[in-house]
Amino acid sequence: MIGCHVSTRGGYGRAARRAWDMGARSFQYFPKNPRSLHIKDLDGHAAADCLLFCKQKGLLSIAHTPYPVNIAAGEGHGRELYELTIMSLMNDLMIAEACGSVGIIVHFGHFKSKDPLQGYKNIIQCLNEVLATWNGKTKILLENQAGLPGSMGITLEELVQIRSLSQYPEKIGFCLDTCHAFASGTWDPSKTEQMIEKGQALGYWENLDAVHLNDSKYPLGMGKDRHARIGQGYIGDEAFKSLLSYREFSGIPIVMETEAGEDGTHREDISKVNCWLE
Repeated sequence: MIGCHVSTRGGYGRAARRAWDMGARSFQYFPKNPRSLHIKDLDGHAAADCLLFCKQKGLLSIAHTPYPVNIAAGEGHGRELYELTIMSLMNDLMIAEACGSVGIIVHFGHFKSKDPLQGYKNIIQCLNEVLATWNGKTKILLENQAGLPGSMGITLEELVQIRSLSQYPEKIGFCLDTCHAFASGTWDPSKTEQMIEKGQALGYWENLDAVHLNDSKYPLGMGKDRHARIGQGYIGDEAFKSLLSYREFSGIPIVMETEAGEDGTHREDISKVNCWLE
């Protein structure tokens, strides 16, 4: 289910058609302004159009929450911002559900303090508050981060633990970002089997619902979140071929967040990856 991130210009249904036209079988979109937490009224007609088109074509979609979302911050920056974050996430879930999306991608979060444990507590509290009244099928998908060892949210263990400690683990899944995993040292392509086995032991893969398929502009373990087109970075084609050969990556949206090709689309890269899987 290879795809890419697409613009919602013209509506959610137009985003789905844009993905389909370039050969994608999955896609990612922003449910609202990616730079703001402000609530967006649901355009029911556009969402229903997206839902119907995706059902007809067998497309899978995921939504990416706005960049200002920081579920690790808690009330450290004020109660008003915390409550806005809660409302924004609920708004994203509602829009994504109406569009038929698998989940909303939420970055693990950042917490600058001498007590990182408080950051983890904040994440769990935030997730619990958002999901307490959520009864839809769309999940919150926690994304691993690209930070250097010692940063929050880079290991499979952390992600699994946060999910298990929440009150609503069944409403939470994971999104693996390959560039982030490479940058943090979580995924060493020369030891892919070890990562797969670790994830199996932890129960990570059984809750993997999406993948960000990104190469890296920086070497292994540098902690740099800079995406490159598939095969044009330090990860390389062979590492991706090996990773995608595992059954854990079958049947879920695998979305590129990289630069477009010369034609302004991801058609070339989608075709390239699909050829590996034939």
